[in-house]
Amino acid sequence: MADPDLRDRFLNTLKGKAVDKVPALSVTQTGTVELMTESGAAWPEAHFDAEKMAALALSAHTFAGLEAVRYPFCLTVLSEAMGCKINQGRYDIQPSPGSHPFAEDPEKMELPSDFAERGRIPLIADVTSILREKAGEEVPLIAGMEGPASLASRLIGTYNFLTWTLRKPETLKEFIKVTQTVCSRYTEVLYEAGADAVCIVDGIAGPDTLDPKDFEIFMKPEYEKFCRAGKGIKLVHICGNSTPILKSISECGFQGISIEEKVTDLRAAKKLVGSKTKLIGNLASSGVMLNGTCEEIKKEAQKCLEDGIDILAPGCGIAPKTPIKNIRALVEARDEYYHPNCASGVRGPFRSAQED
Repeated sequence: MADPDLRDRFLNTLKGKAVDKVPALSVTQTGTVELMTESGAAWPEAHFDAEKMAALALSAHTFAGLEAVRYPFCLTVLSEAMGCKINQGRYDIQPSPGSHPFAEDPEKMELPSDFAERGRIPLIADVTSILREKAGEEVPLIAGMEGPASLASRLIGTYNFLTWTLRKPETLKEFIKVTQTVCSRYTEVLYEAGADAVCIVDGIAGPDTLDPKDFEIFMKPEYEKFCRAGKGIKLVHICGNSTPILKSISECGFQGISIEEKVTDLRAAKKLVGSKTKLIGNLASSGVMLNGTCEEIKKEAQKCLEDGIDILAPGCGIAPKTPIKNIRALVEARDEYYHPNCASGVRGPFRSAQED
């Protein structure tokens, strides 16, 4: 089997086609302090300048070896476009929302007619075009964004989001319908600009925060609508131990689910999702990826591969102070797993996505 380009490997994996190797990349944020130095593009400017954002995003591929380019580096683009004030952060801290514009009047929430021109949405479209030109057609582009639950919690406040599941369930349902529509419209903008995949990050929807029964009521119907809307590859990242809702998420239509290291039994997780979707992860971003040695990272990566991970990746956003060598170690671990003369002396079997 001829070695495919990175984009083909990524897309074929998610489509359930046979691949030569498990892709090694990140579907969550990739900006680090060392990569800022190497690329000459640093936070906070790289959150708000198209050329700098593109340079920093591309550096995770060119300097650290990740097999995709993932951008942007924060989860405030949609929040800002819908009216949140944004704290810009600093060189090692991401931007964060600083207001909840619909906390008092949730019924006023709607998709604006000028949505595609709001805030940084045109900038992210420009970044996509810049990256498509610089990375070429052989490297996949993954655009990250707030998911419907995270966006709702920013616009009305986390306290309201959680308490309204009991006190104002119909109000919350209607609000999440609109935030899902916002996410779907933004996805169209990203695909039109040249993105290969979008990854919604929806930590508040996970069982560590939201009761699984509430996930079924409030989130699953909107995830299903999001996945049905338009075309293209759609991924989801859920923070914490997502095991209790993995089967439910797998039924929504996502091609991939990104999981944290808190999902400790990867083999069981694979059984839960079956052939409906692919699992992505799940090396501890704030643990072994940040503080471990390259040998420790490779050991954890080897276990992920042995347990059947479909795409090898950090389990959450890469911590800004993660060394480049630690990111490279993740990719090296994958290469050694498949190489007949790898350091461990073990050759990883040829894995077809169709065999999962």
